[in-house]
Amino acid sequence: MQLLKKSSPITYLLYFYLIVSVILRVILLFHPITQSSFTAIEILKIFSFGMLSDIFVFVIAAVFLNLYLVFLSNTKYNKPWGYIIFGCFVLLLLYVTFGNTILNEYGGSLPEIGIIFISIKTLLFGLMLFLPSKRNSIRSILYFFTIFLYVILIIQNAVSEYFFWNEFGVRYNFIAVDYLVYTNTVIGNIMESYPVVPLFIVEGVIAVLVTLFIVKKTKTFLSKFDTFQVKLIKTIAYLGLFFISLKVIPFLAKKECSTNVYTNELQSNGIFKFYTAFMNNELDYDKYYKTIEPQLAFKTLSNQFNYNLNNSTLREIKSDSTEIHKNIVLITIESLSADFLKSYGGKKDATPFLDSLANKSLQFTNLYATGNRTVRGLEAVTLSLPPSAAESVVKRKDNKNKFSTGYVLKQKGYQVKYLYGGDAYFDNMQDFFGGNGYDIVDKKTFKPNEITFSNIWGVCDEDMYRKAIKVMNEEAKNGQPFFNHIMSVSNHRPFTYPDGKIDIPSNQKSRIGGVKYTDYALKQFFEMAKKQPWYSNTVFVIVADHCASSSGKTELPLDKYRIPGIIFSPDFIKPKEFNKLMSQIDVMPTLFGLLKMNYSSKFYGQNVFDVNYKPRAFIATYQDLGLIKDNVLTIISPVKKVKQYNLKLKPDNGIKYNFQIKYDEVLMPKLNEKLVEETISYYQSSAWLLKNKKLNQ
Repeated sequence: MQLLKKSSPITYLLYFYLIVSVILRVILLFHPITQSSFTAIEILKIFSFGMLSDIFVFVIAAVFLNLYLVFLSNTKYNKPWGYIIFGCFVLLLLYVTFGNTILNEYGGSLPEIGIIFISIKTLLFGLMLFLPSKRNSIRSILYFFTIFLYVILIIQNAVSEYFFWNEFGVRYNFIAVDYLVYTNTVIGNIMESYPVVPLFIVEGVIAVLVTLFIVKKTKTFLSKFDTFQVKLIKTIAYLGLFFISLKVIPFLAKKECSTNVYTNELQSNGIFKFYTAFMNNELDYDKYYKTIEPQLAFKTLSNQFNYNLNNSTLREIKSDSTEIHKNIVLITIESLSADFLKSYGGKKDATPFLDSLANKSLQFTNLYATGNRTVRGLEAVTLSLPPSAAESVVKRKDNKNKFSTGYVLKQKGYQVKYLYGGDAYFDNMQDFFGGNGYDIVDKKTFKPNEITFSNIWGVCDEDMYRKAIKVMNEEAKNGQPFFNHIMSVSNHRPFTYPDGKIDIPSNQKSRIGGVKYTDYALKQFFEMAKKQPWYSNTVFVIVADHCASSSGKTELPLDKYRIPGIIFSPDFIKPKEFNKLMSQIDVMPTLFGLLKMNYSSKFYGQNVFDVNYKPRAFIATYQDLGLIKDNVLTIISPVKKVKQYNLKLKPDNGIKYNFQIKYDEVLMPKLNEKLVEETISYYQSSAWLLKNKKLNQ
């Protein structure tokens, strides 16, 4: 095909893209986070289907390059057409600069981007029109820049995919879409976490060398322009490939159906994964997931709650004792996997304070996070709701006036606040908590003298805790009980913190250092709190938002969702290990039970000490929704898929039984329909209630 003749820059760029993609797949295949072995068939599938996907994705991505090559000519500068085209450019520039265009309707930076782009096009066309002797030189520079842009984007995408895999063990997904939205914070995190300048220099040098090679091999494109007929044939051929690619790429994506998640991820194309995540920030449950009759869903749910529910989760929670209105401090700790703690097998003595505090507390030893992102943890402890398909409620537009822990406590006369060391704009926290009646204390409220150390995520945990003590001292003067939800930030890449606090220097930027400093800061908080008059009348709840890593061989590896959780209150909560299976959404309803609170509840979470409590836990990604119950993991996924795994404990002889976290997940050849029905009832009903605003205040 003439379009892909050897001298075509499209051909050379395709070769380069395929070479880079193969190298990337090999690196990811042997990456330490890829905790899996592969059969010969799986390896063949990874590279063969993967290469096919890459080819067709490149065809789509080459659309702008193809347009550029098609319009390479000298005839467009001939009189009168050159002057007419230039005049049109000038008029268009005036229109986007001074007129009310569609770009203004979208707002943001789009109008400025449009003006800059059209200004450059107008300037370059004018130079080539009025300076014909310089036309070849200008065209050569533009040609080099165009090829360079494609080369550097190919390289940068591969590097980005590597670092994303290094963090999450998957190709681009919903998290990458979020990262695109919160560009400033994410770029800052990257700048602080990795040697960005040397990396960019190496990328730039490689990109220049590759570009020079391609330009040298394809220089005839600048001296011998195709005729109109040849360009027409090439364009028709390209459009044919383009539309074939639109059909083939989703078809190949459906072939990512291995039971080994790593096989599917390595086989996939990261750019297409990003596109699908971007387009599916909300998944309509009824459209994408297996359903049952709505009446059956609520009937099944009624059996789980031991309460007659009628298209609602509304029920009365009654206590046989007087309510106890103690102050409540809820601390959600960033990325604190259970296995950092010594009792769960942590071998690096990373959490000495938390280990000792757990022994003095009510300790939930079999607790699972609902998801693998902070917003999932915040959703779980605030709304006490199973994880929703696609995006967390925290990030959705309809996220306000929900039935929340803060709402319940406000009805009891509590002062309600959310405290965060970073900018609460990130992850939509400000919109969510502010829209649900919480007062917000974040980095913007800190005075300069209250900040001793900060990184891109915000102030260090010590600074946040000192601020929290000041806030609580003021609240205590009001004579009302307070509920303060504190979100930590220090245990997050780049894992930097004040020097001289722990035995790992900050410049090592190690995760264990982040964990150790988080534990150290928590100890300082309690030492300060003990000196305050409100301390003895306060209950402290400490729970992780999610684990440090979420990748595994299966869709939902259990050990990547197991988190620590404790309730501590001297002279009120007796030290005890609670070993029944439970979910992150049960933590606050259980606390309300311990405080003997009477309230009308819409929570899916339950008091785990209630005699009617039936142990189960929810775990999910942005599309795989799971229920753990009776040693079976049931997973429902888009396209109405259902899988079940028998959970076989993999005991570690050095760990007590109640703290074992490793399980083999053995695919069940036959589904347990009762558990499938229960799983669907939870997720289908919660999706319906959210959609119909039945979970509002």
